[in-house]
Amino acid sequence: MTGGQTDNAADEPWQLVQAAQQGDTDAFGLLYDRYVDMVFRYVLFRVGGDRSLAEDVTSETFLRALRSIAKVSYQGRDVGAWFVTIARNIVFDHVKSSRYRLEITTPELADNREVTAGPEQEVMAEAANAELLRCVHQLGDDQRECIVLRFIQGLSVSETAELMGRNEGAVKALQHRAVRRLAQILPGWLR
Repeated sequence: MTGGQTDNAADEPWQLVQAAQQGDTDAFGLLYDRYVDMVFRYVLFRVGGDRSLAEDVTSETFLRALRSIAKVSYQGRDVGAWFVTIARNIVFDHVKSSRYRLEITTPELADNREVTAGPEQEVMAEAANAELLRCVHQLGDDQRECIVLRFIQGLSVSETAELMGRNEGAVKALQHRAVRRLAQILPGWLR
């Protein structure tokens, strides 16, 4: 942690990091509880809905985080961005090191949402989600990554810029181009 730290809720995760750096295993457990779902959702989307692979990558993410907890320091952003960066690197390594092909498996993705509508609405929502994901996967790598981080993971422009190694202006431009491209390739019934 650095000096200049404030006492607001956004700093609490960094206080947990500091406690974990001092050997408090419960603090790392609290970090895990707080971020595991976010990391899993990110990974699940990135690996095309392969739940088993997503679970493995999520576990590896937190194992690597625990191993390197002593090296991380406060950078003015949420700790979750650090976990997502680790997960992103593991996914990239997996894609590069195998003949893995990113595919969408809509039934598994559909399992992750609650059913609150009738059967007709459920079928339409499932079709819309599948078509939207198909269109997102047609985007270039950078545009797809930007859309996933901004709209699926809900990260801010600054967090997305940090993860993608770009400045905020570049991320805003990339997001704008990606949304415009999606508008072009989405079928009319989905717009």
